[in-house]
Amino acid sequence: MKRAVVIGASSGIGLEVARLLLRDGWQLGVAARREDRLLALKRETEKEADNRVMIVECIDVTADDATAKLRTLISRLGGMDLFFYASGIGKQNRTLTEDIELATVQTNALGFTRMVGEAFRYFAEQGRGHIAAITSIAGTKGLGPAPAYSATKAMQNTYLQALEQQAHARHLDIRITDLRPGFVDTDLLAGNFHYPMMMRPERVAQEILRAIRRCEHVRVIDWRYRLLTAAWRCLPRWLWRRLPL
Repeated sequence: MKRAVVIGASSGIGLEVARLLLRDGWQLGVAARREDRLLALKRETEKEADNRVMIVECIDVTADDATAKLRTLISRLGGMDLFFYASGIGKQNRTLTEDIELATVQTNALGFTRMVGEAFRYFAEQGRGHIAAITSIAGTKGLGPAPAYSATKAMQNTYLQALEQQAHARHLDIRITDLRPGFVDTDLLAGNFHYPMMMRPERVAQEILRAIRRCEHVRVIDWRYRLLTAAWRCLPRWLWRRLPL
């Protein structure tokens, strides 16, 4: 029996991945701050005649009790084989408004470290497991319109890479998949600004499941963004800072 925990399952990519995992036969534990949306997903699931299980837990990744609640969710589920992390926030902040920057760091850096670190510790105790986390192409280079967002995404990329190296050094059977989508049509990008090459969360979720099944180390989603980020990496610093983003 396959058991997965999805953090950030109340909307967007996390919600769509949760739906796909259920259809794929996984027993599922879902968590987010908005419990009402999780319960709506549970009701949606219960309408279908099968034996799928979904356990709901309200978790705020920025709260001190988040790791204890994660352990409770794992226990209620009966174990965990896959930890999928989709929680995060981000805004354009060209004026460098302080509360936006600090909230972004609180969620995307501290919350991410808190939850992914606890999942790694659980899998180290268990002896095996798979951590898959949504980061972003924004971690490729420092993006002037969203300084804290791009910085925290770069931190996430590095953190996952470090965990992968640590797992290998400790001879732990823990697989790591770093998922880096481009612009996705979710609540995160809602607003008046037009983002190019926008993708649907359903399509992104399907590519994510393929990457998880293949145990890919890093997956940039989709092919257009793979070309774009490859070009970004080739740009020297003096040219990058002059780009009109």
